[in-house]
Amino acid sequence: MPYAHTKEQAHELIDRMAPGQVSAVVGLLEIMLDPFARALANAPYDDEPVSEEEAHDIAASKAALARGETIPHDEILAEFGLTAEDFDRMGRTPLEPHGAGR
Repeated sequence: MPYAHTKEQAHELIDRMAPGQVSAVVGLLEIMLDPFARALANAPYDDEPVSEEEAHDIAASKAALARGETIPHDEILAEFGLTAEDFDRMGRTPLEPHGAGR
C-alpha cells in the first residue's frame, strides 16, 4: 500500500473516532515518536535472578508498607533540597544544575 494512501486512510480513521479515542491515539503516536520511549519499549527484559538478600529486602519493604511505615513525599524531596513545585517543574522541564542560579 503506497505511503500516501496509508496516510490518507489513517486520517479517515481518525476522523471517524470519538474524542476520547482520538486522544488515546495521539498519546500512542507521541510515544511511538519519542526516541526514549521507543528505546525503553525495545529494551530487553531484565531476567537477572533476584538474590536472597534482595528478596528479603523486598519482603521487608512490602511489610513496612502494609504497616503504614511510609515517608511523606515532601520529606524525601527535602532531603534533595527540592520542593513539590520543583518536582512538578522537573516533569515538564529539567532543572538547572544544583546551585546554579540560586
